[in-house]
Amino acid sequence: MQEHDARHGGKSPRPLKNPAVRIVLLGAAAVVVEAAVVFGAQWWAHGRFVQSTNDAYLRADQVAVAPKVQGYVEKVFVVDNQPVQAGQPLVQIDANTYRAALDQQAATVDARKADIVAADRQIDQQAATVDQRRAQLSGSTATTSYATGEAHRFETLSAQGVETQARAAQAVNQRDQALASQRADTAAVKAAERQIATLKAQAGQSRAQLENATAQLQSAQINLGDAMIRAGISGRVGDKTVQVGQYVQPGTRLMSLVPVKAIYLVANFKETQIGRMRIGQPAKVKIDAFGDRAIDATVESFSPGTGAQFALLPPENATGNFTKIVQRVPVRLRLHPPDDMHDRLLSGLSAAVSVDTSASPQSQTSGRRP
Repeated sequence: MQEHDARHGGKSPRPLKNPAVRIVLLGAAAVVVEAAVVFGAQWWAHGRFVQSTNDAYLRADQVAVAPKVQGYVEKVFVVDNQPVQAGQPLVQIDANTYRAALDQQAATVDARKADIVAADRQIDQQAATVDQRRAQLSGSTATTSYATGEAHRFETLSAQGVETQARAAQAVNQRDQALASQRADTAAVKAAERQIATLKAQAGQSRAQLENATAQLQSAQINLGDAMIRAGISGRVGDKTVQVGQYVQPGTRLMSLVPVKAIYLVANFKETQIGRMRIGQPAKVKIDAFGDRAIDATVESFSPGTGAQFALLPPENATGNFTKIVQRVPVRLRLHPPDDMHDRLLSGLSAAVSVDTSASPQSQTSGRRP
């Protein structure tokens, strides 16, 4: 050992003087430099245009199920988390009261129809009476005309001494009676005609009452139909609170329907990130629940304001001291998940989003599921 140290001047050889070590180090340095160049080129060409955020959550336009009529819950046809189709029965409210109201309104409609039939028959009968009165007036008019001629003739003969004054007076009396009868018949015709107008007004009133009764019948039918609560959309039942025997009022929240087939994502990007962002640009979404598995997405729309503008108490920056805070803009993205993930996407799940702002906007119908 002492001889070996003596031959090397008492010092151990440095590793860098070993050719094999220098080759390995140079190779490693070359790989690092190449990787840095490739990464830098990719970042310059693409990476610097990708905007990312983890302030993103899945959303769904869920629908609150509430009754339109009041009453006791008779049946509940669904359970928690059950898939339902649009139009499927959900809850039955006791409908006996509404069924009785429907029968009552149906009877009222029948009564109003009978009133109209009776009014029309009275009008027809009164029209016949008018014709009779007019015929009587025609007869009395002819009698008056004849009596007037006779009275004039006998007055002329009496003045000439051919007829007695008594006969002339009798002819005048008959004329006056005929005139009175004619005036009476004229008044009777007018009264009969006015009665027709009165009966037509009554018939019109009956028709108005029929329309009102028909409207109430339709309202009763609607109330009876609303006693059966049906699903307005297809989805999955959530937040169910209704129970059999519960008394509910119009607007009482019974459950929610979540359209799990129409899940979308809302990502809250900083205002400094959306300068190059456009509707239709592609994106990648990683949902925390599924690890690193990426889902394709497309930018669909931008909120008309930052999140602060829609807060319960919006900030008022025109008062006091001012500290600038970067705002966030909600951006809605349409998801294009594979078939095996459709039923696993749940509203409220957290996600991370990356949008390629260098890409040209795609057609809004590309990748859209029917």
